[in-house]
Amino acid sequence: MKALQFRRSVPRFAAARIAGELAAGAGAKVGPLKLVDIDEPSLPGPGWQRVRPRLSGICGSDLSTIDGRASRYFEPIVSFPFVPGHEVVGELDDGRRVVVEPVLSCATRGIDPPCSFCAAGETGRCQNLAHGHVGAGLQTGYCEDTGGGWSTSMVAHESQLHAVDDALDDESAVLIEPTACAVHAVLRAHVPAGGIVAVIGAGTLGLTVVAALTRFAEPGQVLVAAKHPEQRDAARRLGAHDVVAPSELARAVRRADRCQVLGDRLSGGAHVVLDCVGGDATIDQSLTVARPGGRVVLVGMPGHVGVDLAPLWQREVELVGAYAYGTEHLNGREAHTFDLAAELVANAGLGRLVSASYPLEQYREGIDHAANAGRRGATKIVFDLRHERERRL
Repeated sequence: MKALQFRRSVPRFAAARIAGELAAGAGAKVGPLKLVDIDEPSLPGPGWQRVRPRLSGICGSDLSTIDGRASRYFEPIVSFPFVPGHEVVGELDDGRRVVVEPVLSCATRGIDPPCSFCAAGETGRCQNLAHGHVGAGLQTGYCEDTGGGWSTSMVAHESQLHAVDDALDDESAVLIEPTACAVHAVLRAHVPAGGIVAVIGAGTLGLTVVAALTRFAEPGQVLVAAKHPEQRDAARRLGAHDVVAPSELARAVRRADRCQVLGDRLSGGAHVVLDCVGGDATIDQSLTVARPGGRVVLVGMPGHVGVDLAPLWQREVELVGAYAYGTEHLNGREAHTFDLAAELVANAGLGRLVSASYPLEQYREGIDHAANAGRRGATKIVFDLRHERERRL
């Protein structure tokens, strides 16, 4: 099968990181990623099925891994060589379309009884990410044994598979996984009714967060910091009340809260800030615009950052992580994040966020486009594997 494979190579990984630093802002480097012909992954055990990817997204965590910027925290829960790609809409052998819930939890690993988190439906907090009958890997796309979406074949456990409604096209379905991350983040945020919410970043995560806020919370105002004109237009379409350049966010929050300026900070601020980037500057900005007793939710994957935490301490701001998905509690009922996300994708027309697709052979161009999506007027870039299946048939 054809696949983009990421091999552990310290010299190449270091070279990719150095190149990325020298060309900061110019786009991701492909590092130790190579297009290869390899054997299809075998089925690890009972309940596993083969999935033929149709579309697979390129996300920020993929780019961070490829260009050597991802945190070393993840090294013990990744197995090499792996095929990236965890935003996947694919096809089973019987022709049914599915999206893959990528977390490799106790159920996928054949661990019984499951850990307390998996038993409670909180699979994103699974304690067994390096045990069971598949290798280490926090998710599909970072595990040697499962393969990933950047290939023509991968495997997934039945607990990871969610059927795709016939009314959803592939471009919409591939947005379900990132939208699930956004829905989970919004529900973790505990937005107070009528509260001021600031969203930092308007790539795929930021825009799906705005859509999720409109559907699953009751904010009084949603303020979005977006770098590029197309992002600002999209944020407004999805329900943002005010969209500004990042440098103008503090002023927008001050207007909304009618608070005072105290030096380089505000006397009040936003009730909730959702940081959909996860860098030093945006975490620092989040703490600047959050009100005393407010909540900052890290939605974008952070790495090793250097941030002044004095405002978090003095203003008693809560700093919360939002990773993955599971069983959600909403208005007195339980629902899986993927079900809520599928509903949101359909109702908000999020499939239009897919801006361009590339075959695996053009992976360098696809990754570069994804790394520069905002400045090029794009949002979600995907690999299109459908022509490969048609060629085999």
